Amino acid sequence: MKFIHIADMHFDIPFTTLNKKELGNQRRLEQRKIFKEIIEYIKQNKVDYLFIAGDLYEHEYVKQSTIEYINNLFCEIPDVKIYITPGNHDPLIKNSYYATYNWNENVHIFKSKMEKIENENICIYGYGFDNFYKKDNELKNIEKIDENKINILITHANLDGLKNSEEEYNPISKKELIELKFNYIALGHIHKKTQYIQDNISIVYPGSPMSLGFDEKGEHGMIVGQINEENKKIDIEFIKLDKKEFVEINLDVSDINNEEELIEKINELNLEENKYYKIIFTGNRKFKINIYNIEKNIYNQNIIKIKNNTKIEMDFEKLKNENTLKGIFIKNMLEKIEKNPEKKDEILKVLEIGLNAM
Repeated sequence: MKFIHIADMHFDIPFTTLNKKELGNQRRLEQRKIFKEIIEYIKQNKVDYLFIAGDLYEHEYVKQSTIEYINNLFCEIPDVKIYITPGNHDPLIKNSYYATYNWNENVHIFKSKMEKIENENICIYGYGFDNFYKKDNELKNIEKIDENKINILITHANLDGLKNSEEEYNPISKKELIELKFNYIALGHIHKKTQYIQDNISIVYPGSPMSLGFDEKGEHGMIVGQINEENKKIDIEFIKLDKKEFVEINLDVSDINNEEELIEKINELNLEENKYYKIIFTGNRKFKINIYNIEKNIYNQNIIKIKNNTKIEMDFEKLKNENTLKGIFIKNMLEKIEKNPEKKDEILKVLEIGLNAM
């Protein structure tokens, strides 16, 4: 039995964090291309099942034309059984496309209650979101599974240990899953590929097929799994799909004397064409940094974001004694730090903003 496991495609996400509208449009086209590559792989490699563990699309933004594009691709693999568990970004609510659209007959969309589907010697369990939040999981509603068969669970969930404050997104634990003795647990929600394997039980996040921004660095793709129906041994392979990667570069400006020199430094960086870059300025600066002006004057279009994490280089102890507005302001701020040392970073930020304004 061969399957593909994906999650968190997020079709038609606006990509607002990328700062460039045209780049958002480009990435949405790349979403379509990557999804088509998945379908082509299925055609060429005799895949039996496609598991989509939530957040296939963005409920708030998805267009019907995108849904039709997805379903038309499903129609190209009529012999493949497709199982979808709605997630927190694409819940099965009254006006969702899961509820209103006529999906191809090889597509099964799980509802919010645990459901079991038996196919020959394989049992597939699944449940999804019927709202944008789900505080309780459905594992308690599983009867004892038939260990003579291959048992697979598909859901969109937060697994313990991955995040600290995600109790509203179908929280489950590895302990619960291992005790239920599923052979393979296909999860979605975490955009970084993550695998836990214990006693021939595989708990897997495939990660998002493509990176959605700088908080999703590294490789992105899909899981291809093969389960031996006799001994239930599972072979898992990760296949990279996204040709682009998001990379952050820290650039220390401490030894740079002016904005022109900084722009030259950025333009001299040796950057790769297949990567998107975020440049983060660090260190103590000697001049005012105008990010808008810098962005206008850099050559490499793959630099899509610049962030200023520098601190102003000043001798505050010397300047506070000046009989000027600046000196009085610095003196007042330093006194505030002495009285409220726990707020030092916050007050220094106010000090910096004030000095920039002056």
